[in-house]
Amino acid sequence: MEREVTFAGFGGQGVMTVGKFLAQGAMNKGMEVAWVPSYGPEMRGGTAYCTVVIADEPVGSPIVRNPETAVVMNRPSLDKFGPEVKPGGCLIINSSLIDVTTDRQDILVVTVPCNQISMEVTGTGRSANIAALGAYAGAVPVVDFASIEDVVKTKFAKKPKVLEDNMAILQKGYEIGRSAREAWDAGKGA
Repeated sequence: MEREVTFAGFGGQGVMTVGKFLAQGAMNKGMEVAWVPSYGPEMRGGTAYCTVVIADEPVGSPIVRNPETAVVMNRPSLDKFGPEVKPGGCLIINSSLIDVTTDRQDILVVTVPCNQISMEVTGTGRSANIAALGAYAGAVPVVDFASIEDVVKTKFAKKPKVLEDNMAILQKGYEIGRSAREAWDAGKGA
């Protein structure tokens, strides 16, 4: 088993952070992991993405041209990575900032209002990335959700209110991703 995911967005949207969280959750379960960051010419405000490869044996190459899943937080990322997702894969779109979707029928498309979820819980959009991570965990059950929750708990342990908010955001994203996966799977069996 080898699974690849690309998290992409503007610098400052936390795509590197959630990539690390996913990688840590996989490592905590004894999986092999590669995490590779990539930045545009500017850090904050420029394009940024990371690729996470999760496997049950050593990862041969961390370079991924066509990811199984892409989590896109802004329109330029959708334009760049949406067409690259492997057939049968998954595309998770931050519908708070992206007002279009894809016409691809060969992949699971999950639209998640990441910024809106964060705003509802915290009053800011700063934790939109956590909603995207939750959606990934629900839609692509590679790393069990409890392991990802444990990583988030560890990272925010010293900030109880931030931890509580991020756990609520993670859960909401997870529910959206899981519902989309269940609907997709039911449709394929019909």
